[in-house]
Amino acid sequence: MDKLEKIQSFSMKIDTIYDELGQKIIWQKTLIRDLLIWLFCSGHILIEWAPWLAKTLTVDSLSKTLDLDFKRIQFTPDLLPSDLVWNNIYNPSKNEFYIKSWPIFTNFLLADEINRAPSKVQSALLESMAEKQVTIWDTTFKLEKPFIVLATQNPIEQEWTFSLPEAQLDRFLLKSIVDYPTEDEELKILKNISSIEKVNLKKLLNKNEIFEIQDLIENIEVWDSIINYIKDIVFYTRNKTDISKYLSYPVSPRASISLLKSSKALAFLNGRDYVIPEDIKQMAYPILRHRIILNYEAIADEILVDNIIKIILENTKIS
Repeated sequence: MDKLEKIQSFSMKIDTIYDELGQKIIWQKTLIRDLLIWLFCSGHILIEWAPWLAKTLTVDSLSKTLDLDFKRIQFTPDLLPSDLVWNNIYNPSKNEFYIKSWPIFTNFLLADEINRAPSKVQSALLESMAEKQVTIWDTTFKLEKPFIVLATQNPIEQEWTFSLPEAQLDRFLLKSIVDYPTEDEELKILKNISSIEKVNLKKLLNKNEIFEIQDLIENIEVWDSIINYIKDIVFYTRNKTDISKYLSYPVSPRASISLLKSSKALAFLNGRDYVIPEDIKQMAYPILRHRIILNYEAIADEILVDNIIKIILENTKIS
């Protein structure tokens, strides 16, 4: 079986994941797409919008279709870094302390409402997210592959919330915005609520298959014109352009690397072994929206990050 046949075979299997999750999650197709891209790129994802929109339910449902170790931790204002990574526990029978590892030692970590915990707790994730390891005292522990973080945050509440540092935001591959369901989707939820709650999801992908998919995505073809297109999109935030007055900082090289990786993953999901410009345009929003930092002038002019990304795409042409 050649590369394209393998991609198309796995693409059909991915369709079964959409169908399986569709039994429980009625309207979050874009979020499910972003979650699959996050998984296959072995990156990290930040999910944002109001509560009650099934963010956590979607993540929990996806974990049930994967043969990966899954842990969830609820971030709260009184959480400590030791609650997340490790703690010294006293053993009275041996009269000694031993290190107890906590939820970070997993494949799939859900950091629920991450912005409710203070910066010192959020920063406890930095080493693990960037280097896939944890240092405890003078010992470094490698985390099992894949190690991927999914964080949710609620932007509508300001009391007892703490904004994520820009350095940590840049470590997230994607930022996915969850929207409300349409009228038809709302009706479908109401009519099927009893059956939705009883659905038992099947495991459809194991760890070895995920690694094989990651290898296939790594070898998806990207033409030089696509590479230059990604570079031009990123440099539009760095050069003096019509959006410069609204930006506190241009985007980092992580943005271009993430845009390349996620576009290859999107091509895979669509059953192709090559990237097209439409892949770049679709992934530009979730890749750039948490990396473009707006200044006070943008806020005063009621400019949104997605408005800036739209301007960038309209003014950047593929050569």
